[in-house]
Amino acid sequence: MASHENMTADSSTRRGGVAAGTTAHHHEDWANGRSALLVLSFGGPEHHDDVRPFLENVTRGRGIPLERLDEVEVHYHHLGGVSPLNGLNRELISNIESELARRGRDLPVYFGNRNWHPFIEETVEEMVNDGITHVYVFATSAWGGSSGCRQYDEDIERALTHLKNKGLPTLTMVKLRQFFDHPGFIHPSVDSIRRAMDDFPEDSAPRLVFTGHSIPTAADERSGVPEDGTLYSNQIRSACAIIAGELGVDDYDLVWQSRSGSPHTPWLEPDIVDHARDLHERGINDLVVYPVGFISDHTEVVWDLDNELKDAADEWGMRISRADTVGPTSEFTNMVVDLIEEFDAAALPVRMPSPVTVVLRGCSINGAPCAKGCCVSRPHPHGHRPAGTSQS
Repeated sequence: MASHENMTADSSTRRGGVAAGTTAHHHEDWANGRSALLVLSFGGPEHHDDVRPFLENVTRGRGIPLERLDEVEVHYHHLGGVSPLNGLNRELISNIESELARRGRDLPVYFGNRNWHPFIEETVEEMVNDGITHVYVFATSAWGGSSGCRQYDEDIERALTHLKNKGLPTLTMVKLRQFFDHPGFIHPSVDSIRRAMDDFPEDSAPRLVFTGHSIPTAADERSGVPEDGTLYSNQIRSACAIIAGELGVDDYDLVWQSRSGSPHTPWLEPDIVDHARDLHERGINDLVVYPVGFISDHTEVVWDLDNELKDAADEWGMRISRADTVGPTSEFTNMVVDLIEEFDAAALPVRMPSPVTVVLRGCSINGAPCAKGCCVSRPHPHGHRPAGTSQS
């Protein structure tokens, strides 16, 4: 097992991208108020009648074609009109509460979403009414970029504005850092892939294929700050390299899934189904597929991999074992509490060593960007910026 590694960069980067001007003295303020943890997520429908309004919330102002909206609506209804996401997040919250109790930490845990109930605006009102003053925010995305990180800052900013507009007391809200190379994410990923590999006979050598959520290439190019390059996809590549190294696998693939938006907008490719077809045509028919870009088996994972990919693979005579995501595992739960303690101590972030050098960001105060100029529109390298937006 590889050893942990602390970063040795500038102070804000070592802290995981804490907003400029924040120092260790900030942590002393937390002792004077009542703290809580907010698990902040994307949200999902829980009844058939929720599906269309939920999708309209997700896609409002994003230029998603109505045909794509209709298609995704069918997916949700096919799965009973319920996204597994809210239930999985409630399971995660229950596990976090148990771990906090085990460590003797009195920290209530709340749940809020961007696109469906409980909305974050509802949750911060509840917190204020409960006497909470300081909030750690765990966003259910490991990655940098607009949809994976910056939009959660905007959720926090919007929630604080909501409190102000209602004349309610404000909160101090700290979004915890990204965790794409934290051992609490890497180790359960490795364990899950090993279990999936065990589904094959000993004489089989299944191909390891990672999937991440596709986003427009323009969104990838503006993830992070300009010197970060394509931060989103680079972080995913780094996580894949670490996981593969722990498994002793030298040859693997990273492909993409869950594309939406205009067909004329360039997105990260290849798509997982197209890639599986290509492998089949090359005579590779046994695959272990791990959705590294996701922390829970929600609708996109279940539909894209357990339905569309499986149906195509069955038609081509391929054998596919899809590895579970990390969300329900004890190591992942422990990681959430570790991130809180890391912040309290103003400690260097615990990271797994990677052959791919990638910056770590994401920690921010009250919705401010984690770094100046992070995840904002900037000139496209070829003089234009293709339209398009991403979803988590």
